[in-house]
Amino acid sequence: MNLETAARRDEGLERALGLRSATLFVVGSVIGSGIFLTTGAMAAVIPSPSLLLAAWVLGGLLAIAGALTYAEMGAMFPRSGGVYVFLKEAYGPLLAFLYGWAALFVVLSGGLAAVGVGFATYLSYFIPRLTSVRVAGITGIQLVAAAMIVVLAAINYVGVRRSNMVNVVTTAAKVAALAALVVMAFVSGRAHPAYLPIVPDGLARPHAAFGVAMIAVLWTYEGWYFLTYAAGEIKDPHRNLPRALLGGIVVLIAVYVLVNVAYLQALTIDEIQGTARIAERAATALVGPAGAAFIALTVVVSTFGNNGSALLAGSRLLFAMACDGVFLPIASRVHPRYRTPHIAIVALSSWAMLLALSGTYEQLFTYVMFASILFNVAAGIALFRLRRIMPDRPRPYRTWGYPFVPVVFILGSCAFVFNTLRERPVESFAGLGLVALGLPGYWYWRKQDR
Repeated sequence: MNLETAARRDEGLERALGLRSATLFVVGSVIGSGIFLTTGAMAAVIPSPSLLLAAWVLGGLLAIAGALTYAEMGAMFPRSGGVYVFLKEAYGPLLAFLYGWAALFVVLSGGLAAVGVGFATYLSYFIPRLTSVRVAGITGIQLVAAAMIVVLAAINYVGVRRSNMVNVVTTAAKVAALAALVVMAFVSGRAHPAYLPIVPDGLARPHAAFGVAMIAVLWTYEGWYFLTYAAGEIKDPHRNLPRALLGGIVVLIAVYVLVNVAYLQALTIDEIQGTARIAERAATALVGPAGAAFIALTVVVSTFGNNGSALLAGSRLLFAMACDGVFLPIASRVHPRYRTPHIAIVALSSWAMLLALSGTYEQLFTYVMFASILFNVAAGIALFRLRRIMPDRPRPYRTWGYPFVPVVFILGSCAFVFNTLRERPVESFAGLGLVALGLPGYWYWRKQDR
């Protein structure tokens, strides 16, 4: 498919996302349940307030380096598909397909299922009976997770404006709630974190431990690039895409660091270590039982909005693959009235719903995260390759700090890949195996396309 044909494939979509909506899309795509859960597990590995905050800052800086890198390619190719498009233009269809395969069939769909279960789990705080319901071997939590995906699919189906409205409202609500938690922590003056020594005595292999903790950080920042998938629906994407990526990630860094400072104000590092529902425990310590209800409601709103953004982004990736002939051709259709890739929305939400009902997504998702970051390395290198093979291609935005900023993103992602390979070799190779399973699908679709 040539560049002109590729650009025309988005003609039926509506460019409805302005700069503010696109920035909120970045924030809403990222803030789900991770910030409410991960800090306790991180503290179990690196029991140091200073190292905890450093991990959150470092993860944000790596995301900014990635955003500046992707922004140039997003402005070059302002159409649906995002990273898939970057890889296709730089390396050809095979690597792009394998990325799309991993993203659609495990990462995005598994993420939708996982966040859906998180939504249902926290909803059970208000409806306790959900935990005891069981229908044909399927739990009430799984049924609610699947129902949530169906509702979001319906909202996305009837127009990008309605799905954007849901994202704007839920993102504003969860940022306001997290800000309230920060204010409560500072007003209370409950704890006084010991930021020194930076590396606590007795911490074996601090570099490796820090790397393991970064896995949780990168997972919590995961999704900052989802906006590139929906580039075909952004107003003036050459300007707004780079600005929204950078502005959204700056907001995320501020939110994540301040929330973790609030945790350290509310609880001692010993109390934080190993605590699964850290936000709930911190809020309870600050304002009593009402704090737990406050956090539960915040997570319900947060996960609902997060899945809405992920479904919008993922369906556009599937739409782009179908347009390229490497997925069901019917998924390339745009609804004549709602101007959405409605078949792609139904397909992705149906698969995510099945994963939520089956409960098999968790291990698959763990396996493929290694491969997902590996694709980030390839996408970062793609910027250098595109500058070489397409020197005359218009570049409305050029990566600030080139070549140093892209190199930081690539090396940071490589460090994560190598540390994960060393610390989690079974999961890493299993993830590569799952990606390789996409090869028969690629050969089949290419044959059908020919």
